[in-house]
Amino acid sequence: MQGGKRRPVAKLFMQWRDQARKDGPGDLPGPAPRVWGILSGEAETVHPDGEKILLDRHTIARRVAEMGRQISLDYAGREIVAVGILKGATMFLADLVRAISVPVYLDFVATSSYGSAARSSGEVRILKDLDESIADRHVLLVEDIVDSGLTLNYLCANLSARGPASLRICTLLNKPSRRVVSVGVDYTGFDIPDEFVVGYGLDWAGHHRSLPYIMILRRDVYAGS
Repeated sequence: MQGGKRRPVAKLFMQWRDQARKDGPGDLPGPAPRVWGILSGEAETVHPDGEKILLDRHTIARRVAEMGRQISLDYAGREIVAVGILKGATMFLADLVRAISVPVYLDFVATSSYGSAARSSGEVRILKDLDESIADRHVLLVEDIVDSGLTLNYLCANLSARGPASLRICTLLNKPSRRVVSVGVDYTGFDIPDEFVVGYGLDWAGHHRSLPYIMILRRDVYAGS
């Protein structure tokens, strides 16, 4: 080993985590250490396609739990229809509903606006519609990431026309610098910079959804797409 002793992986992460807690939810003291699997004692580097890990699995889990508690308080005494936007929100939705203590009914909608491109095309199409009516029900629309706002703007108008008792938006990630249309997001996990991110359900051309963390994809991987 060169350069003297290296600090243990767990210690590196705990220092970063403690600083994140001081800063408060949604405010991060820089990227997480370039390791994951800390709970199992492993130290694995970021995926070769990644530039760096932006949000590690522990930071994500802590924030999702916080969001679940807040949603439970806001919907006390009511049932939620949690509508996940496929496919990116799948991992987030699965963890979120398990952190919510009020009754939750699940439904899904699938849209298309990216294809295999790195930027939204701006044209939104519904590929899969809801299975059940949402009339007079409390709907929580769950998204993985909000950037331009085009998809959410379209979906909110579409779902609002179906007469829900209420409609709120919950997203894990938010890119305010990319906004094209204004959308009111009620629950946000993290504000992030304008970088192409993958992992924890987010993909590039179908790849990297299963990563347990969220990483910034190297530009040379998606250049020209």
